[in-house]
Amino acid sequence: MVKKLKAMADKKASNPAGLLDNALAQTIKDSAQQIWLAGMGAFAKAQAEGTQAFDKLIKDGMSLQKKTQGAAEEKISEVTGKMSAMAGEVTAKAGQHWDKLESIFEQRTAKAMSRLGVPSAKDMAALNARLDKLAADVAKLGATKLGATKAPAKKAAPRAAAKKTARKAPAA
Repeated sequence: MVKKLKAMADKKASNPAGLLDNALAQTIKDSAQQIWLAGMGAFAKAQAEGTQAFDKLIKDGMSLQKKTQGAAEEKISEVTGKMSAMAGEVTAKAGQHWDKLESIFEQRTAKAMSRLGVPSAKDMAALNARLDKLAADVAKLGATKLGATKAPAKKAAPRAAAKKTARKAPAA
């Protein structure tokens, strides 16, 4: 097309009569008509294939959406796992710190109570054990004395009664 116009322009330069002007105008008109017809053909083809192309675009879009949703879900689950792990670590560290704090508190409280002379739980347990042993020993001694004094108590009953009355007399 460009070559035709160039050739016509060269002929016009060599033909001063203007005959070539009509031919140039006709060629431009024909070119414009061909461009118009090409545009109309493209429009008709696009219209005919448009629905198919539109359907294909929808299908491609759905496929892409599924892929991106899958990738997003993977990332979300990955991030959720990392956050859960971090939360577990933070919880474990916090538990360790609370245990340390509790231990320090117990040590300082025991130290302060020791300075005040308050016996510890260990001291109280030892004291209770000693009391239980002493109570058992007293019970044994009491059982032994009762067994030994029961027989003579019957013989010494008048003497015990005399002592009771003697004690009451001066008080009265």
